[in-house]
Amino acid sequence: MMQGHAIPGVVFQPRSQRGMQRGINQIVEAVRPTLGPRPRIVAVENVFREKKPEFLDKGGLIARRIIQLPDRDADMGAMLVRHALWRVHEEVGDATATAAVMFQAVYNRGLHYVAAGGNAVHLRRYLEAGLHEILQELDNRTLPVTGKERLARLAESLCFDASLAKLLGEIFDIVGEYGQVEIRRGHGREYERQYVEGMYWSSKILSPRMLTDQIKLRTDLTNTAILISDLELEDPRPVMQVLDQVMQRDIRSLLIVANKLSDSVIALLLSASREPQKFQVIAALTPGSGPVEQGAMMQELSILTGGRPVIQAAGDTLRSLQIDDLGFARRAWVDRSYLGIIGGKGDPRVLRTHMANLRAAFKAADDPQQRTKLQQRIAKLMGGSATLLVGGSTETEITAREELARQTSALVRAALREGVLPGGGLAFLACRQRLQRLFQTSSDPDQQAAIKILIRALEEPLRTIAANSGYDGGTVLGQVERAEQGCGFDARSGGIVDMAQAGILDVAAAQKAAIRCAVSGAATALTVDVLVHKKNPEQTSAKP
Repeated sequence: MMQGHAIPGVVFQPRSQRGMQRGINQIVEAVRPTLGPRPRIVAVENVFREKKPEFLDKGGLIARRIIQLPDRDADMGAMLVRHALWRVHEEVGDATATAAVMFQAVYNRGLHYVAAGGNAVHLRRYLEAGLHEILQELDNRTLPVTGKERLARLAESLCFDASLAKLLGEIFDIVGEYGQVEIRRGHGREYERQYVEGMYWSSKILSPRMLTDQIKLRTDLTNTAILISDLELEDPRPVMQVLDQVMQRDIRSLLIVANKLSDSVIALLLSASREPQKFQVIAALTPGSGPVEQGAMMQELSILTGGRPVIQAAGDTLRSLQIDDLGFARRAWVDRSYLGIIGGKGDPRVLRTHMANLRAAFKAADDPQQRTKLQQRIAKLMGGSATLLVGGSTETEITAREELARQTSALVRAALREGVLPGGGLAFLACRQRLQRLFQTSSDPDQQAAIKILIRALEEPLRTIAANSGYDGGTVLGQVERAEQGCGFDARSGGIVDMAQAGILDVAAAQKAAIRCAVSGAATALTVDVLVHKKNPEQTSAKP
């Protein structure tokens, strides 16, 4: 018998299942209060106990803060559901509380069936088959969302901040699903937005003496040639050869993209720009961090401007550079933080092919970070971007609003890409009819049990939203079932409303991720029979 959480051992049924159930229930009950537009707050003790606790209302963050439970059997279940919820948070940024309550409903009722003699493996198979039916039904009910007003209503149903929602509705109506939206801290107390023509990358001017506009702290070039490279330019002689070629072609301005300039090269460029009305040259840092990312950025600068990148790792130097290797753009600008290109002269057919390849890679990618990077690359190539400036009265308020803006922005983008569903748990309720028809044609006890478990789990989001808002979940469920099609529970007003007209919508991608996490995760957990605990590393005796 294991005494305490640090002793290794092997745990069998029924103790293993009871232990996992305790851990799953503890995590889910910590997250449950955050579901809906009237969430409760969960206080998490700070590592430095003299500081105030964190006050959180996001299920994924709450689950992430729970590192370990003292009961090692329970900790197995807790870490299983914790990992599943964090994956949902990473994938879609929302719906972790929805996933949590449905996970718990499937697992607890499934465990009750298995304890009564049901077959866990058969049950898992039928639960996963039922999940497929639910996802198909959600696909059938998914609707596109377009237009500034609808996007703003969707954003408000996600963030419950009308001023933020209004600006995000306007921004995404302009830039679209792949458009670049940067969120930064502003200097005022409210949200503001700015629009930028063309494409821009994180970069900087390589010498502040090249800045011609001392108010905006930036330099603009018109009808400029562009030298794209990741070189470290130490010797001014090959740079002088490039300048000679450019001037001979009567090109009035040149932008050099490089990783580093020596003092002598900077002095040469400043000397060449003594009369900027005749000729001007400036230099910007190669965008990207590391060779791989810089290679991708140079490729895209090349496609946009029609230039050939000069790559240090390939052995390229300026001595072999020809004038035809330069790119061109209608306008370029550089400041202390960014490099911008407007009206690049690259081949439109090459650009369209590259964009199609990036979109295909985006759709095929599973890793959230990879998808984010691909989306950002697509956005830069599309041209036109927006910046949302986040203000506030205090540092804490600005930080919270900044995080809210990022999460809402990601969800609105996902809605543009994959559509929306009626909110408030109504979309899940609508899936019950499909499962009920399947139940009527089934004679397999395990399949019937799986369908009953799923039907009850699909009610859990609505029941929880109602309970968190101070209403009885069963009573609200009855009211929704008697209401007209498309009507659901508005937790803010306490009434039954047409969800689409009220703008109470959920992002389809988030809801699908939640039900996938809940059913597949709980179904897997139901087949766990044995827990194996290892000795903690600190207890391992040191060997000489």
